[in-house]
Amino acid sequence: MYIDEIEPGHFATMEREVTQEVINLFAEVSGDYNPVHVDPEFAATSQFKGVIAHGILSAAYISTVLGTQLPGPGSIYMGQTLKFRAPVRPGDKVVTICTVKEVIREKKRVHLITICKVGETIVLEGEATMLVQPKPKQG
Repeated sequence: MYIDEIEPGHFATMEREVTQEVINLFAEVSGDYNPVHVDPEFAATSQFKGVIAHGILSAAYISTVLGTQLPGPGSIYMGQTLKFRAPVRPGDKVVTICTVKEVIREKKRVHLITICKVGETIVLEGEATMLVQPKPKQG
């Protein structure tokens, strides 16, 4: 989408199931092998009583929605705040919701509320700022 087309209230969503395989692949790509993510025996002794996904994995789902749907291809991620509220476990389905909060057309900026949920539980929330280009002029 172009900055001219975006209005407050526009939103986009995505759902992804988190599996142990996804967690292990994320550990491999990121290099974060914290045993609370990849070692079920260790994780069982943690405060979470089992394996949890990397919090940044859910944040990556936000990036996916912003880069592919709203605002979408060509937009540039400028900033993101994150508050991790609850763990994500293997087998959970994470629903990501990104909602336009504010459009600043003269600066080509869009501010969005970003939320990841498992069921009714918010597991991650924050706000994102995106740079979005105007529609090219015809002629």
